[in-house]
Amino acid sequence: MKPLSFIIPSRNNITYLKWCYESIRKNQSVEHEICFADDASTDGTLEQILVWMKRDKNIKLHVNKGSEREGLTILYDKLVNDYATNDRVVFFHSDMYLCPNADKEIDRLLERGKVVSLTRIEPPLHPDGSEKVLKDFGIEPEEFDEEGLLSFINQTWEGMPEDKTTEGVFAPWSIYKEDFQSIGGHDKLFRPQSKEDSDIFNRLHLNGITFIQTWQGYVYHMTCRGSRFNPSAGGAPGKDSPEWIETTTKNMRNFIRKWGTAVQHDEHMKPIVSPKYDIGIVIENYCDYNILSNCEPWCSNIFVPDGGYLQEYIKNEQPRTDYPLRRRVHRDRAYPKNGIVVRIDGERLNNENFQFITKLPDIIKDSGDFGSFELGILKIRITNLQTSEESLIKNDN
Repeated sequence: MKPLSFIIPSRNNITYLKWCYESIRKNQSVEHEICFADDASTDGTLEQILVWMKRDKNIKLHVNKGSEREGLTILYDKLVNDYATNDRVVFFHSDMYLCPNADKEIDRLLERGKVVSLTRIEPPLHPDGSEKVLKDFGIEPEEFDEEGLLSFINQTWEGMPEDKTTEGVFAPWSIYKEDFQSIGGHDKLFRPQSKEDSDIFNRLHLNGITFIQTWQGYVYHMTCRGSRFNPSAGGAPGKDSPEWIETTTKNMRNFIRKWGTAVQHDEHMKPIVSPKYDIGIVIENYCDYNILSNCEPWCSNIFVPDGGYLQEYIKNEQPRTDYPLRRRVHRDRAYPKNGIVVRIDGERLNNENFQFITKLPDIIKDSGDFGSFELGILKIRITNLQTSEESLIKNDN
């Protein structure tokens, strides 16, 4: 097989990174290229990679020399575009162990126009799912039961068809570099990280890419040690770090602004992309900061009664998004020109009615025609059903 380029950013994660690196070199079928990015680490990550590079000529290294992290969204693309020399790349996490035969499965299945994901075996730190295997072989490198893991994989293979695949996508995932670059890579909107993967999977899906998850190639994933559960950011196994909570909250709102829905996928993690309509929401009778904050991401424009909360919201929220909020948020005396206008009585808005707002794209799709109708406290007028999700495929950044 031809070598692959493993793409691995890391920040203050040296214990897991050592374990990750050693697994690739131990279990690889050929000498793969490993492209590391040290993201302003203070735990000796850079020094360790430099030691490896003295004896390992197939390592590439990007160093963030600043004091603030760049994040996965930026560094994945930096490594692919500026460092990877092979035509196939593998987006790999620094808390993953590459199991034997995994690279052979990528080589067997990966073609242009396809993405191949390996199957994750994880300790029970996250809920179970049909796209992974929950089995505890340790949550720290020093307690990792390698022998038990490899024995379990061998037993699993014995009862499984050799060509078993499902149609889904999740890390670690591999792709031809030209397919990745053809849509502009990750969207910088989701820097430093969180939801950048869901966004690019939506875009690859809309661009006609086929997703393949192999059940003959595995990684053991100690689960979110580079971000969500990273002790250096205030996290712990099963405990979200404040940093992760902040970036995930911010980028979930940005994902909704971009796609009009929250992240959607089927049981195998294949993306589900709803139509992106031009929706204007008009809040009538009463609005406050919380109502504006809750409703604004779900539409193209929002029209609200005047009040001090409006400028306060823009001031607080604008640093958290690239979307120009002054073009999205308007006083209610402005006339909405959106193809779909949804009028909502702010005095009657509650959690039950808000659920209709989160499902507007599918509600509108199912309505299927121009005209007006009411749904709970929502008064919906449809004059244009044109959608724009196809325009989101390629990044301009």
